[in-house]
Amino acid sequence: MDFNLLGTLLLLIGLELVLGIDNILVISILVSRLPASEQNKARLMGLGGALIFRLLFVAGAYWLVTLSQPLVGTYSLKDLILLLGGVFLLYKAVREIHHVVESPNLPADAVSPRGNAFSPIVGQIILLDIVFSIDSVITAVGMTRNLWVIGTAVLLSFGVILLYAKPIGDFILRHPALKILALSFLITIGVTICMEGLHQHVPKAYIYLPMGFALAVELLQMRYSANQRRKEVPAATDDLAGPPSKKS
Repeated sequence: MDFNLLGTLLLLIGLELVLGIDNILVISILVSRLPASEQNKARLMGLGGALIFRLLFVAGAYWLVTLSQPLVGTYSLKDLILLLGGVFLLYKAVREIHHVVESPNLPADAVSPRGNAFSPIVGQIILLDIVFSIDSVITAVGMTRNLWVIGTAVLLSFGVILLYAKPIGDFILRHPALKILALSFLITIGVTICMEGLHQHVPKAYIYLPMGFALAVELLQMRYSANQRRKEVPAATDDLAGPPSKKS
């Protein structure tokens, strides 16, 4: 058994899972603006699109690397795609934060007359899938030239993501603070993608470790608040019961 190849496979699976979580955040936030009856369909189409694009880019991985050749000045087609995708991600994240903060009582599946139809949202999901897929496959090709290893990592990580996409997405959308935190993560990711397009490499650890720490703190805060509410319920019940009666 080639342990170096196995180690690369495990590392790629971890990378794909991290990028898959990014996809889940984007898809969950976009589909939350659809009626509940259409959300699961849009989510599956978005995840299916992510898998298809990743596999297509894996199949043409060596061609994809040629996108790094200069096209406009010092910028390649890959750079331009990353820049446009990063800007679009920043726009969507900032817009959704504004929506959550300024319209807290508006239902999650409220559909406005413009821009929230099923097809445009699926189109936005596919556009961002392309950006994430290009980024992940080029990173994977930089780690190994074995396309079977890359393809296996994509398929295995997708199975995990497909299993947990709905629970994770629903959990985030049920908690406004967690949703704002997730949107803040997307802003960070959008900035990182833009910097990659500008030839400014940012180590992934510098991005995801602070994100993980912030998420852990928020989950602890949510746990603390839940425990406090459980303590307050019995106390309120005792107050309603009144003082104990004295026996004569």
